[in-house]
Amino acid sequence: MPTILAIESSCDDTSAAVMVDGEIRSNVVATQQVHEQYGGVVPELASRAHQQHLLPVVTAALHKAGVAKHNLDAVGFTQGPGLLGSLLVGGMFAKTLALALNKPLIAVNHMRAHILAHFIEEPRPAFPFLCLTVSGGHTQLVIVRSALDMEIIGQTIDDAAGEAFDKTAKQLGLPYPGGPHLDKLAREGNPTRFPFPVGAMPGYDFSFSGLKTAVMYFLKKEVAKNPDFVQENLPDLCASIQHTIIQTLLRQLRRAAHDHHLTHIALAGGVAANSGLRQALQDEAAVQNWQVFIPAFQYCTDNAGMIAMTAHFQYEAGDFATQLVSSDPRLKLV
Repeated sequence: MPTILAIESSCDDTSAAVMVDGEIRSNVVATQQVHEQYGGVVPELASRAHQQHLLPVVTAALHKAGVAKHNLDAVGFTQGPGLLGSLLVGGMFAKTLALALNKPLIAVNHMRAHILAHFIEEPRPAFPFLCLTVSGGHTQLVIVRSALDMEIIGQTIDDAAGEAFDKTAKQLGLPYPGGPHLDKLAREGNPTRFPFPVGAMPGYDFSFSGLKTAVMYFLKKEVAKNPDFVQENLPDLCASIQHTIIQTLLRQLRRAAHDHHLTHIALAGGVAANSGLRQALQDEAAVQNWQVFIPAFQYCTDNAGMIAMTAHFQYEAGDFATQLVSSDPRLKLV
């Protein structure tokens, strides 16, 4: 069984993890506070922060796991999707380390890793299952037939659900990142106070741009009548927005699960940490007789543990990336 070092650098979190025999021994994450003052991730600043954080994070992950570099069997890294500069920093670090150690290199798809985070700890879903992957940049419905056989059957045609949370939260004047703040305030509000449109798409696709626009015009109209409208109604506004996003997600999830006769339902991605979505999914599961799987919080947001889990499956399948030069026959020459 392999010992794998994994690196995640797709956006603004720098992370390294070590997996030994399919078990996570360490999962270290360095966050970037520099983006808060800009109200969103600045790609150039994210790339520079990755350069600063990568070596300390990797060193800490190896030390915590009690693993020396020369005992690694492979190095995994996030190949994409993500911010180009951030991916380049992590990818070049991983390639250089693998080349220096003469170890196999494993390129991991970030979205596949979010799904396979379910296999880090018990309980684990049985194949095949349906996964709703919800993050700041992606919203997908995926049929998962095996660790390396997945089919996207639905996805957003515009904004992702996480983006809808953050952008509507920004309209309400909440600090960045807005999604968690909106979720917290929503617990105190009435989710049916302000009806907003649920994005209705054919098939299993999603759309959230209409909600963002609807909220913008609604706030503009109400604030014109009462400048204190947002502050006076903030919990109800947050609850109503969150309710609309969740209902949009559940509508398509319900249809896909019914059409494909799947009862094992998984939730993945950073938005899986949203308390309203987690509860709504559990409530829906009781009605539909689903069995629901949600990873531990640390494996929902961007982290290298999920990259290590995916690299583990790819290692077993002999799915290695190309490298510049090596005497190891498992590495292909370009």
